[in-house]
This record gives sequence, C-alpha cells and structure tokens, in this order.
Amino acid sequence: MKSTVTQNDVAKEAGVTRSMVSYVISGNSDRSVAPETRQRILDAIEKLGYRPNKAAQALQQGDVAFASNRIGVILCNADVFLRPYYAEIISGIHTAAHDQNYHIDFIRFFEDFRDPVLFNTLIHEEQIGGLIMLSVDQAIKSPEDRELLEKIKSRLSKIVCVEWQYEDLSCVMYDRRETATKATEYLYRQGITDIVYIGQDDERVQGVAQILSLHGLKSDPKDFYVAEAFDMRGGSAAVNAIPSVEELPRGIVCGSDEVAIGVLSALNRRGVRVPDEVAVIGMDNIEMSEYTSPALTTMNVPKKNMGRRAVEMIVNNTCGRGENAIRIMLPANIVSRDSC
Repeated sequence: MKSTVTQNDVAKEAGVTRSMVSYVISGNSDRSVAPETRQRILDAIEKLGYRPNKAAQALQQGDVAFASNRIGVILCNADVFLRPYYAEIISGIHTAAHDQNYHIDFIRFFEDFRDPVLFNTLIHEEQIGGLIMLSVDQAIKSPEDRELLEKIKSRLSKIVCVEWQYEDLSCVMYDRRETATKATEYLYRQGITDIVYIGQDDERVQGVAQILSLHGLKSDPKDFYVAEAFDMRGGSAAVNAIPSVEELPRGIVCGSDEVAIGVLSALNRRGVRVPDEVAVIGMDNIEMSEYTSPALTTMNVPKKNMGRRAVEMIVNNTCGRGENAIRIMLPANIVSRDSC
C-alpha cells in the first residue's frame, strides 16, 4: 500500500525546510518566498501527489483557527445559477476570496440546512470562519424559515447578507431606490412623460414614483406599475398582456436587464420600434444587455464588487451586528446605449 506523502517528503524533494513548505501550502503572506523556491515546492507537490491532511492541520492549529480563512456561501435557491446577475456576484466572491488567501468551503441552498446533520456539519466556527448569504430573503417564506435563519445566526459571529437586509446583520447591496430614480429621470430627460414600470415590487417602485411625482406625473403605483416580473419570461408576458399597440406606454423602466430583454423581445414580435415608439431602460448591466437589438440602455450595478466587499468585511472583521452592523449601499451609474 502506498504510504501517505507528508510535508517532510515534499521538503526533501524540493530541497527546502518543512516550514517553507508549510508557508507555501497555507498561502501565508507573512513571509516572502522566492518565486523559484515556490515553484520547486509546487513541482514537488505535483510529483509526489501530496494532499493536505485536514485532520492534522486542525489538530495543529486548533479547529477554530483552522477554519478562520474558510467561507461558506448560502444561496436562496437553485435558480441563482441560471441568472447572470447572480453569477457575477458569486464570481466576485470567489475572486476576492482567492486574492485574500481564503477558501470557499461550500456553496449550498438555504433549504439544504433543514437537514440537521448537514446543518451541524457545516454551520459552526470549527468549519467556517464566515458566512455570506446571497438573496436569502427570497427563501424566507414561513416562521420555520425564520427560525432556521435565527439558528444560523446563533452559530456564527461573522455573517454578511448580500442583496438583502436582515435585522441586525451587516449587508452589502446596491441602492435600488436611487437606481430606479436615475433610470426614470433618464427617460424623462429624453422628453418622455408616459412612463411605466415592470419588475420587482420593492424600493425600485418607490424610486420610479419619486421622479414621476417630482415632475407632476402619475405617481401612484396603480397608475404606472404594469406587472411584477423577475425574468425574461415575466417581462415578455407583461408586454403581451397589454391589449393593443396603441395602449403601450412611451417609456418602460424595467427592474432588471432580464426583464428588459423580455420586454424588447415582446415589442419586437409586435412590430414596435425601439426607441422610436417605445423607449426601454433596464437595471443591472449584465453582459448580454450590450448585445440585444437594439443594445439596451441600463443602470450599471457593481455586481462583482458586492461579492468582493462581502468577503472583505469577513476578512477585516468589520461585519458587526446590532448597532455595530455595517450597511454598504453601492451606487449605480447609467450606461447609455440604443434602446432609449
């Protein structure tokens, strides 16, 4: 039977000390290692097939210390993986963790943690040093869900919510209301006064209402909120539900680029020219928005930066709670293209 390869074996193969091997493996930045020395160690690791012994590391460092640079990520549901907006946030989390020599220990769905075995295996400070919860508000549907969330809070000291807020926890978001006000104001400055909104029912509705009211236009949501929509299908369905082309508004503010892409598709099928007959603006600036026809004018939301800032709050231990909780609201800026 092949014996276990140790750090001593790697050190002997690379012609360095064991402590040098340990520094390279751990990603410790407190001590500089010459590039050629690092490469010799990495070559030895590959040649010998070395694998870190987690149990031994935990015994040596202490369980909590061993887990301190490991981050868990909880998503609201599996749909997140299908949404380009969330994919960029997750990319930001991974990139920032890598840059900080942290590791993403797991990415799971909120519902998974109803399993007590999984919960007790993953949600404690001997497993992870911090937790990021992405849009988990979408998964909180019942008192039992809230109870589970409270159990998670009780287990971990470092938790950051991304794209939502929860009571006394720190969070990173973009300012939805301000983003909607900027989008609506952009349409108004194009001389468009017949403006409606299609999208999520949240602070974005308030932002649209604020600008419409400011300019003396219809500002009651029942007068400008056409339909709740979350994706391309919802945006398309909202436009198709308008009985005739003559009843279409002159401008449409969409709660996301995916909704806007669905709106553009439905308008195209109905032979409506954008932006000559109907102007459309989205929010997010996902990659595909640049390649629609016409190219979508949108609000650029700092998606990757949200993920990065969440990781930095865990690394820097600034994700306080209660009166020490930090709420980071990132601004969005207009990306002017051809749809309005």
